[in-house]
Amino acid sequence: MSDDHAHGPAPWLSVIGVGENGLDGLSGTARSLIMQAEYVFGGARHLALVAPLPQGRCVAWPTPFSAGVQQVMALRGHRVVVLASGDPFFYGVGGVLARSLGVEEMLCLPAPSSVALACARLGWAGEQCHVVSVCGRPMARLRPFLQPRARLLVLSADARTPRQLAEWLVSLGLGDVRCHLMEALGGPDEQCRSFVAQDGPPVDVAALNLLALEVPADATEQCLPRCSGLPDSCFEHDGQLTRQEIRAVTLSALAPRAGELLWDIGGGAGSVSIEWMLAGQGCRAITIESAPERAARIARNAQALGVPDLQVVQARAPEGLNGLETPDAIFVGGGASRAGVLEHAWAALRPGGRMVVNAVVVETESRLVQAVREWGGRMTRLSVARLDGVGGFHAFRPAMTVTQWVASKPLTA
Repeated sequence: MSDDHAHGPAPWLSVIGVGENGLDGLSGTARSLIMQAEYVFGGARHLALVAPLPQGRCVAWPTPFSAGVQQVMALRGHRVVVLASGDPFFYGVGGVLARSLGVEEMLCLPAPSSVALACARLGWAGEQCHVVSVCGRPMARLRPFLQPRARLLVLSADARTPRQLAEWLVSLGLGDVRCHLMEALGGPDEQCRSFVAQDGPPVDVAALNLLALEVPADATEQCLPRCSGLPDSCFEHDGQLTRQEIRAVTLSALAPRAGELLWDIGGGAGSVSIEWMLAGQGCRAITIESAPERAARIARNAQALGVPDLQVVQARAPEGLNGLETPDAIFVGGGASRAGVLEHAWAALRPGGRMVVNAVVVETESRLVQAVREWGGRMTRLSVARLDGVGGFHAFRPAMTVTQWVASKPLTA
């Protein structure tokens, strides 16, 4: 227990991790807190695991989840226990409650998480694994982590997840991925069974399960490169696409950092915002695209390339920029010559943020010259030529030259 808890008022809320072994896995302190609580919150499974220990009122966690948080917070000052699976601060209720509480108000007693138990059963080093939850989240979130020799731990939503995951892997050409189905870890009904994705899981899957995936070393062609400038063929598009070489330079200029937000104005195929989100942990993006068919295409590309959380706003800039969260970086791939677009974007950019604009027509290029006068920055011309056939010979066919403006907004006016 920390010094704050030892010398200050006793926390009114205790968050206790419960394993599948129920009472046998609880410490004396955890048992005492549950017995003394006026209210004990938990899922029906958690309450059953600790029965008949609670002496106070048992409250099954309601739906929606947020309603339970509100009920707990309304009892501030009472002796309250919240039961959770394993480690409450690992994809659990602990982190949610901590957003509304001071650390001195809460005591947490975690149990081993399902991830820790899975690594122990498989002999895997936890720091060498990626953990991804598909509980209420799209399976596409796994896509960037499917790399040669990767080991992934997937937190399942229910008994259907293993089959859905196996079918999805096969659709990606990754039917050789080895899957370890780990059910009811830490309890008397624990099972660990293995299968290859293309063969599918057993038919009798328990609702409480976790999947451990091993991606073959030779799966290179089916895995996304972890660099800026994915091949153009990765994206569904109608020709409105920032091409691979220019996109790589553009991402370098945007300089994504973990947790930052990008505005992608004139999204086209969404390639820049998608690669921004792939670039770092927690990188987010909002794509603003006025054409409905392109907005729908961006959403499909985001889903296919593992960033289903990309926010697509079907609107025309600058009007469509109103009310959006303040960005850390802005890319303008279309519409920069339209009245008010650059002015609105620059005003919205947070101090210290970066702005990158690509121009291919002289009208936009002229506007960028004006932007340099107004806000500084640098302009660069980017030219790419690709080898192509000319009759029975070959020659380099140049693509349209791109003029790029890059500027950082001063921290102070």
